[in-house]
Amino acid sequence: MYTFTFQQQKTALFWLILFHIAVIAVSNYLVQFPFTITLPNGFEVHSTWGALSFPFIFLATDLTVRIFGKQLARRIIFFVMLPALLLSYALSVLFVQGHWSGWGALLAFNLFVFRIALASFAAYAFGQLMDIVVFNKLRSLKTWWIAPTASTFVGNALDTLLFFAIAFHGSSDEFMATNWQHIAFVDYLFKLVICTVLFVPAYGVLLKFLTRKLTALSSPSVLQNA
Repeated sequence: MYTFTFQQQKTALFWLILFHIAVIAVSNYLVQFPFTITLPNGFEVHSTWGALSFPFIFLATDLTVRIFGKQLARRIIFFVMLPALLLSYALSVLFVQGHWSGWGALLAFNLFVFRIALASFAAYAFGQLMDIVVFNKLRSLKTWWIAPTASTFVGNALDTLLFFAIAFHGSSDEFMATNWQHIAFVDYLFKLVICTVLFVPAYGVLLKFLTRKLTALSSPSVLQNA
């Protein structure tokens, strides 16, 4: 972990909060769009497009813990939860199945969308906190990829289970209510594949890049001039 001025940490906090809110809102909207992949043996695999976007959160969180420490990562979660909940609800109500519903849609309470937003609120908080705990325990290991891989496996498991159980158990959407366990399992596998194949290598590349940049920022001469 590097030493940063208050202003540098404040700037990083601002942009990371915006990034988290954006990914959560987009993912909650995309989860309304399930898709089915039929395998050669006829077996059908159900998932949602939200499974492809949400893992970006874990990449950002792990890099934050590695560079700034767990305290800043926890502050991000605290500041993100309520705005993400409200934005997710508004976005999903205004654009139902990709169609503009009009501003008047905000005046009528939508229980289905609210459950998705609330599920995301709970899953994000617990999943990210678990991710931070696991990553922080392992980040001192010399092998850099163990911490992001382990934290991704544990954090995604908790996040996925909480989200689908709260959002779709007994839901008014018959397809999701019937298949949420299957979709949650496939969603978790998708996240693991995406994180292992794409995000863990990306984590290594970004870590090296940011290390070079932040080493310069953290040098005594830069800090004195900051």
